[in-house]
Amino acid sequence: MGIVSFALQMYVYVLLLYVIFSWVPNPPDALRPFVLGVARLVEPLAMPLRRVIPPLRLGVVALDLSIIVLFIGVQLLLSVTRSLGL
Repeated sequence: MGIVSFALQMYVYVLLLYVIFSWVPNPPDALRPFVLGVARLVEPLAMPLRRVIPPLRLGVVALDLSIIVLFIGVQLLLSVTRSLGL
């Protein structure tokens, strides 16, 4: 596995952590810096997508589709980089 593929795979894990942390409204104080660090890695890529893709309203809950699109995009890039051996 190349360095680019490794970095993209780690970003997939960061995205998964972001989703899990979004389910916890008030994380414990000990985890708060980690949660903020994960958000700082995801938000710069998610914000432009949110401007184009509005959340899907499901009653009182809103599903953030931008994270799903970002996840699919990173997975596609990961597939390409692995096939190229990067």
